[in-house]
Amino acid sequence: MPTDLETALLRVFVTSARSGSISRAAAALGHSQPALSQQLRKLERTVGQPLLHRAATGVSLTKAGEALLPYAERILALSAQALTAAGPAVKGHCGVGLIEDLTAAPLPQALADFTRMSPEATLELISAPGPALQEALTARRIHLALCDPSYLAEPPRWTARLPLIWAVGPGIDPSLDPLPLVLFSQPCRWRVPVLDALEAAERGWRIAFESTSLAGVQAAVRAGLGVAALLPANVEPGTTARGLPELPHVELGLVRRPGTDGNPLIDAVEEVLRRLI
Repeated sequence: MPTDLETALLRVFVTSARSGSISRAAAALGHSQPALSQQLRKLERTVGQPLLHRAATGVSLTKAGEALLPYAERILALSAQALTAAGPAVKGHCGVGLIEDLTAAPLPQALADFTRMSPEATLELISAPGPALQEALTARRIHLALCDPSYLAEPPRWTARLPLIWAVGPGIDPSLDPLPLVLFSQPCRWRVPVLDALEAAERGWRIAFESTSLAGVQAAVRAGLGVAALLPANVEPGTTARGLPELPHVELGLVRRPGTDGNPLIDAVEEVLRRLI
């Protein structure tokens, strides 16, 4: 009989890989650490190969894990889409605003899949900083905005806390003093908490590179200019840094334009975002 991959096990694997820590993944998913470890071992038995290197400082992907990760993320995204598609048909236009940090994650692919499965619906995806997303809401260009809730005028309908993890480029020793940093340019709400974490650990640091774009920050890490604090989905395989101060979680909030309650299309898109975040 063919072997199937369980979505629950894939979710455990993706969360562990992206957070770089089994304990952080267990906290995020509401599992105990032993239970989560058992699920990971079950998935490895199904696949027939180790998926994660385990160490006291966290976990990193094996070659097999690197190969499985994009498929696992796509399967989870399609699972969320299928639950939505099984409901009533939706149609119309929905504008969605995301901060750029989320545009390299599975969210854009999930929204594209949603549109493919809902041929009478049209989605518009806008990537912009938090203040610009609030302006787009006010201008009635978008219906949903997902970003740091402190930028939004309306209270969020729901929030989610996501970890930041360190990414390190080739040739960079994380024990360097001062530590070369790759940062997002101002305005960036996550910049001060990252620097505060280093100060609290009495780590010296210097800014080696700044960029207003995620692509710029990732390119600088890839070029070996320093270390960066990124959302787990934006850390490229093999670049997770060890031995650095633990970073804070960041909060994201979803705001919906007033007067859109009960719209089936916007309800469905919001549910996609909620499931994946």
